[in-house]
Amino acid sequence: MAERDPRPFNADPAAYDHDVRAWALAQAALLRDRRFDALDIANIAEEIESLGNEQAHAVESHLIVLVEHLLKLTVSADVEPRRGWRLSVLNARSGISRRLRKNPSLRRQLPEMFAENWSDARQSAIGDLREAEEALVPAEPPFTLAQVLDPAFFPGG
Repeated sequence: MAERDPRPFNADPAAYDHDVRAWALAQAALLRDRRFDALDIANIAEEIESLGNEQAHAVESHLIVLVEHLLKLTVSADVEPRRGWRLSVLNARSGISRRLRKNPSLRRQLPEMFAENWSDARQSAIGDLREAEEALVPAEPPFTLAQVLDPAFFPGG
């Protein structure tokens, strides 16, 4: 009788390209069994790095929405959408806060994220406003990062 390969089928590095979830479960089992020689180190490293990048991307996404709606609150005279924009601001702040609690190292990246994503947030706001209001959207941020993150800060009343 042939000896059975003790590695799960999906511990093979090629499984990474076909079924990431099964591959990940197999890698976790190998780690728990301390079978370090059987691990797919290159893809594990890539996945760990990707996980960190996903956290940063989530913060950036929340930040873009947050700034977009703060801009709309700043320049728009429309009454009806204001409640939705304020709710969106609250949700985005909450999302950022949750991510920062679990990933505090991202806090020092916030100024860079704010600067890099200002243009995207501005363009999103412009695309959603009436033509007369588009001209009112400032070229530079009218509020600081501290104000953006401040739970009590809401421009435009």
